[in-house]
Amino acid sequence: MSQLVDLQSWPRRELFEFFSGMSNPFYSVTFRLDVTRLVRFAREQKISFYYALVYLAAEAVNSVESFRYALDGGRPVLLDRRAPSFTDLHPGAEVFHIVTLPLEETIQSFCAAARAKSAAQTALLDHEDSQDLIFFTCLPWVELTALTNERDFDPDDSVPRIAWGKYAEEQGRYSLHISMELNHRFVDGLHVGRFCEALTRLIESL
Repeated sequence: MSQLVDLQSWPRRELFEFFSGMSNPFYSVTFRLDVTRLVRFAREQKISFYYALVYLAAEAVNSVESFRYALDGGRPVLLDRRAPSFTDLHPGAEVFHIVTLPLEETIQSFCAAARAKSAAQTALLDHEDSQDLIFFTCLPWVELTALTNERDFDPDDSVPRIAWGKYAEEQGRYSLHISMELNHRFVDGLHVGRFCEALTRLIESL
């Protein structure tokens, strides 16, 4: 579900129109995130660290209104919610697939649903492209410091793209880099900061 934005009263109107005039309104940003509590929580609960971070990052995205703006017929709309769509691998496989499912009520139920759906999926994709998604990927073999995604270039694309690599341990703490690709028509650095703060709060509250 979504609601049409009233351009006349929208505080972001001038910025939206400014970046709409650019042939490439996208930008990338990467920041370090302390995931110590999440590493320990995933081990305690015997759940996937990857699925758990997808869940928490999706919740953090949805908590920041600017990440929920999209375009419908050229007009900005505010989405009620975005759902995660993430790459995954079957055990022993070298070809990934993309799993899409709504957020469950708890992190444990989401991880169980993600594991079951991924295990059962045989196709690369099981959904149509939609602007109400969040694209996630992970490169657990390297410490990721930046990443760009392939795309059919469309300045109206509002889907956040979020990636990370393997976490590193230093003096008993674990951290990794979160890389994001975003449309500047909707999301500024301020909102990235709010996303980072929200994600940190969610991790520390586990």
